[in-house]
Amino acid sequence: MDILHTITLALIQGLTEFLPISSSAHLILPFQILGWPDQGLAFDTAVHLGSLIAVVWYFRVELFNLISATLAYLVSGKPTQDSRLAINLFIGSLPIIPVGLLLKDVVEINLRSIAVIAITTIAFGLLLLLADMKGRQTRADTELTWRQALIIGFAQCFALVPGTSRSGVTMTAALFCGFTRESASRISFLLSIPAIAGAATLKTIDLVSSDLSVDWLTLALGCSLSAISAYVCIRLFLNVINQLGFLPFVIYRLVLGTALIALLL
Repeated sequence: MDILHTITLALIQGLTEFLPISSSAHLILPFQILGWPDQGLAFDTAVHLGSLIAVVWYFRVELFNLISATLAYLVSGKPTQDSRLAINLFIGSLPIIPVGLLLKDVVEINLRSIAVIAITTIAFGLLLLLADMKGRQTRADTELTWRQALIIGFAQCFALVPGTSRSGVTMTAALFCGFTRESASRISFLLSIPAIAGAATLKTIDLVSSDLSVDWLTLALGCSLSAISAYVCIRLFLNVINQLGFLPFVIYRLVLGTALIALLL
């Protein structure tokens, strides 16, 4: 890839990974519509690693507290609010593992088309709007139960299909469970850590087992730009989502999906 493609795709990954608009779709579209060369497995791994670095760094204090509380609970047997949240987030991260392993190849081969992206972009955008309008929005993220975590975790499995948006579908499920916009977003971001880490691990294994040559300078640039843009995106999103709401993202999804359908006609 040339430098322009590298910069553009890294910024797309960083900015869209944590917004409810589907990063996978936005990475596929330049390849499908503009005829750009496929970014390749190595670059895909690098930009996902950048997103992972961003979300871990942003939530570093919360993650330290959650891990410390869980270890203390294992020693003392006395649960705390943080240990309960950590355990429930762990429960919520489980469904994507078997589903992802079973359907990974099916998705890669059959569901990366513009038609699929157009349909899922519109359908899950409308579902997000419904959740934003009908959800009670009274719960804080610390009130997450294991049942709600499982609901959100199973919803996350739909994100395997491009255009769905992992952030969007988990925020939608959390809103339907009664969480506030900010709490739904925080739950979504925290759940993204094992999901992105797992995806990056699988991609790394595929990369190591392949004979692909690696342009380390391009990978470093992609990883860095993805991490910086993702961190800025998370910070801005959480600062404004309670006031802004999800309507702007829904409108964007509807416009994008409609444009893609028009392109196919």
